[in-house]
Amino acid sequence: MEFDFDYARNVIESEAKAIESMAATVDGGFADAVAMLYDTTGSVIVTGVGKAGIIGKKISATLASTGTPSHFLHPVEAVHGDLGKVRPGDTVLALSHSGESDEIIRLVRIIKQQEIKLIALTGDKQSRLAKHSDVVISMGMLAEACPLGIAPSVSTVCMLALGDALAFTVMKARNFSSEDYARFHPAGALGAKLITVEQAMMFSESDQLPLAKTTDTIKQMLDKTECLKRRGAVMVVGDDGKLCGIITDADLRRAMAKSDTKVFAQTTKELMTADPKRVTRETLAAEAMAVFHKFRIDELPVVDADNKPVGLIDVQDIVAIKIVG
Repeated sequence: MEFDFDYARNVIESEAKAIESMAATVDGGFADAVAMLYDTTGSVIVTGVGKAGIIGKKISATLASTGTPSHFLHPVEAVHGDLGKVRPGDTVLALSHSGESDEIIRLVRIIKQQEIKLIALTGDKQSRLAKHSDVVISMGMLAEACPLGIAPSVSTVCMLALGDALAFTVMKARNFSSEDYARFHPAGALGAKLITVEQAMMFSESDQLPLAKTTDTIKQMLDKTECLKRRGAVMVVGDDGKLCGIITDADLRRAMAKSDTKVFAQTTKELMTADPKRVTRETLAAEAMAVFHKFRIDELPVVDADNKPVGLIDVQDIVAIKIVG
């Protein structure tokens, strides 16, 4: 069997040229679609059938992960009960190269009866889908790259490119940040790198913090903190509540090895490490991990703008979210 690799290259070149030609569709219709998506108060409902439906799922996922609430609605399932997912304030984005798919047209007619805004992404601006829509983005009728000129290929990659262009244009207008992106991708590698200390801390702000005053004895410190969950350190604060130092388990063990039980009469100020390394809620967890590694420590106080403790982060909190330092 001989394979026609020149033809394979031609498929790629044909799709690339078609995508490049889509830049010309960024016109009035595209601008209106962007504005409609941006102003949507509900969700963007993406629909399509067949290969266009598969592309629609990806576009919906991209919208949802970049600040625009969205979900995919299969046109057949829609008329069998899933229309309940469409609510006032939603906008529907319908994908169909021909603009004549019976399943799409049937759904569109029902959508319009509910006075839901409709954007069409289609090849034929004279199609029934286009005529029923409030906004039309027309790709033009594209020649497919398959040997029979039938299987969706060029049309679907162009739909995908235009869907990305819509989603990312709206994302940019929303000033959607990398921190926002991380909140939607907490389990991903990129999200892990962007997650903040506040998101990584394994406790809530209502939890009691391991705190002691500079005037407390070590015994008083231990009495105060023995009821807490396992902690590897106690943060020492002044009368103003600001962080002054930290006492770790290792500090306590070393002190006890030197002076036996006399250590319990010492004040925390005498034993603490003064002016310890610290981070804020907004510090990236990856930056916190770099501090752990550089200074070979296991605990980092988390402070607010007034240098008052709001948390204590353990190196294992960072390891748990698979941060690479």
